[in-house]
Amino acid sequence: MFAHLINFYHVGTKNEDDTQIWQKHRSAPTIKLAVINRESLLSNIKNQIEKQFERLANSIFENRYKTLVIVLVVAACLMSQLPKTTMDTSTESFLHENDPALKGYERFRDQFGRENMIVIALNPPNIFDEHFLADLRALHDDLEENVPYLEDITSLVNARNTYGIEDELIVDDLLEKWPETPEELKEIEKRARDNPIYKNLLLSEDGNFTTIVIQGDTYSHEGLTLDETEDFGDNIEDETQQKKYLTDEENGEMVAAVEEILKRHPFNNTEIFAGGSPVVGHFLKRVMSKDMRKFTVISVSTIAVFLFIMFRRISGILLPLFIVIVSLLSTFGLMAATRTPLKIPTQILPSFILAVGVGYSVHILAIFFYHFNQNGRKKQAIAYAMGHSGLAVMLTGITTASGLMSFSTAAVAPIADLGIFAAAGVMLAFIYTVVLLPALLAVFPIKSKPVSGNENSNDIKMDRLLAYIGSISINYPYRVLCVAFIIIIVSAWGMLKINFSHNPLKWLPKTNAARIANERIDKELKGSTSMEIVINTGQENGLYEPEILDRLEKSVDFVENYTSDKLSVGKAWCLTTVLKEINQALHANDKNFYTLPRDKNLIAQEFLLFENSGSDDLEDLTDSRFSMARFTIKAPLIDAIEYAEFVENMENHFRKTYPEAEIEVTGIIPMYVRIIHSAIISLRNSYGYAMIIITIMMILLIGRIRIGLMSMIPNVAPILVILGIMGWIKMPMDLFSMMVGSIAIGLAVDDTIHFMHNFRRYLEEGNNAGDAVLMTLQTAGRAMLITTCVLSIGFFTFIFASIGNLYNFGILTATTIILALLSDYFIAPALLIVIYRKKGEA
Repeated sequence: MFAHLINFYHVGTKNEDDTQIWQKHRSAPTIKLAVINRESLLSNIKNQIEKQFERLANSIFENRYKTLVIVLVVAACLMSQLPKTTMDTSTESFLHENDPALKGYERFRDQFGRENMIVIALNPPNIFDEHFLADLRALHDDLEENVPYLEDITSLVNARNTYGIEDELIVDDLLEKWPETPEELKEIEKRARDNPIYKNLLLSEDGNFTTIVIQGDTYSHEGLTLDETEDFGDNIEDETQQKKYLTDEENGEMVAAVEEILKRHPFNNTEIFAGGSPVVGHFLKRVMSKDMRKFTVISVSTIAVFLFIMFRRISGILLPLFIVIVSLLSTFGLMAATRTPLKIPTQILPSFILAVGVGYSVHILAIFFYHFNQNGRKKQAIAYAMGHSGLAVMLTGITTASGLMSFSTAAVAPIADLGIFAAAGVMLAFIYTVVLLPALLAVFPIKSKPVSGNENSNDIKMDRLLAYIGSISINYPYRVLCVAFIIIIVSAWGMLKINFSHNPLKWLPKTNAARIANERIDKELKGSTSMEIVINTGQENGLYEPEILDRLEKSVDFVENYTSDKLSVGKAWCLTTVLKEINQALHANDKNFYTLPRDKNLIAQEFLLFENSGSDDLEDLTDSRFSMARFTIKAPLIDAIEYAEFVENMENHFRKTYPEAEIEVTGIIPMYVRIIHSAIISLRNSYGYAMIIITIMMILLIGRIRIGLMSMIPNVAPILVILGIMGWIKMPMDLFSMMVGSIAIGLAVDDTIHFMHNFRRYLEEGNNAGDAVLMTLQTAGRAMLITTCVLSIGFFTFIFASIGNLYNFGILTATTIILALLSDYFIAPALLIVIYRKKGEA
């Protein structure tokens, strides 16, 4: 039933003896000798490898218990690292550690701390109602006391309130003196509504929403004692070697604590929304953990059902599942050992390794059971199966791993991780299959059984179906190729309509609380994410210069008035905001003096007065030398593609406005742009690398350049079609769908090799091209169908994903694999018939 998956091709085109060939090419004896030598060399290599697999099988059978112990000890060593497994869903995790964008972001955090905040937005009937303010203070105090890793918390309770009394500058909290009369409450409301810095930060423009903004610590607390944690800030300053940033796990603890505290504070008639990038990342991590377990259970269950239908044996179910589960756990152990965290794209690993790995066991077990049922001798059956399919499994593993390794150079870190560890998982599955599976077969009690008549009946039905498929390509090859050509042209047209996308918020279901919260915050408070620009004058006290401060103020106006059809800025602020507050306060709180002082010495004095007031807010806006200014832009969270023009315009503005200064653009928004830009480049490179690597391998394995190149057509066509479908149905090309092509071609090429090998072998046995196609479909075609079923089922499990882009990835990849089978069933035979008909051999 099952034929070899792979073989080396002979050079001749007919079953001719050496004398006939010599006479045919007697005018070129040197060329003929080279042809015969190459043919003999390839054949000898193939035979030697197959014999080595047989020897390996016999050796394993004789030393089955030693083999089991050694392999399981190695697997146990890898799996012992599993407790060290971590997850990281942060935006920073999408970039490599040495990425310039990430390095710039780290420099910013070292200087100014974290800028991605947890935002709690509240929508009460009346913000400045004494009962609501009392509830707000209780919530604020609870959060301040019980949220771990808290660096700062800001709300109306402790919002900066700068004012002057005679010649004294006062900087205290807005509600430091609690209002006891309606008049005092009205005064508090007036101060809040009149303060420009509160707008779209602590109060919405319409005054209906207020916020609590939570900032986490910059650095991780891992490894610190309780005393060290209490003195955390001093430890960071004193111990410069501690540079590990707050981890994704610690961020998750913060978000979980906020969620629990919110449950303890029910507000009457008040909507509460908890958003911000830490909340989105925490939800993605929870979904990823739940989905990975779900995908694994579904994949194992469906594979078990498939194995039962195929083998009708307990051993045929348990042994392949054991092999792939050990392969999967070993892969995750390898990730943990190398301190590589699980990230959003790498959550596809379980289903992928289970689907791909089980195919290797299936090919060997199919031959083993067939041979074992014929003679009942287990040792010979194991050796025969290994000699028959060992080389096939090895080469299909190499081609699959080659396609995956095309991701290893990706500029997007999780895609590179996926390429490396998926390839490692494929090779581990191969190693366990050819080493552990024979040992298990030798130990596991298995009885031979005759083939039933029902199975023969099923075989006849399958033969008829495959013969009918073959007859279409044999009798109407030009029509088949014409239809395929039209489909490819239409698909190519659709590819031009593809749009790229990267918006983690849109990955979440529309009903998800984190998505609803962020979208509401974006709408009511004009933004939930930020962009940071650091302007480094390089001069101590350079920010005392009125001319530079004037330019900063003009930049605030420019940014806040920036609008496009894709984005409008919610707020922009910098050091000048505080300076104008100080200047107004020192001029009897006169609004007419909410301006910048014109004298350098006066500016220095006002900043000194502010610092002496006890406020440390300047630390968030400049360095201790007053040489570096932080400029913050608050904007809604939209697609990274739509940010690109905005980031470019902002960068151009600041570089043009401050030519003497060093400008660094960073924050979540620029990193989003960097991620999608890197992903597009990685897509181009990975597709190119996969095509080149696999084409070269096909040529080397087949032994002929022309047939090797031609064999890529059935592999490329399904990818073009699926990309065209994406364009026509307007499905965005995101980080997941970008991977479909390289993954699919690495899997689809195995079936093409299988088909081409068998066709060539039957042709060399003296059959014409038409008969060779039919015989190939009735042998190799069966294995191809089984492999496609396993792989597509593995990827179809992603339809149960909680995030939309993973759902799309599963549908696209599974569909591509099915299209690849159809391509090998129709396009490949039609091409072969046309080529050999021209030679008169069809």
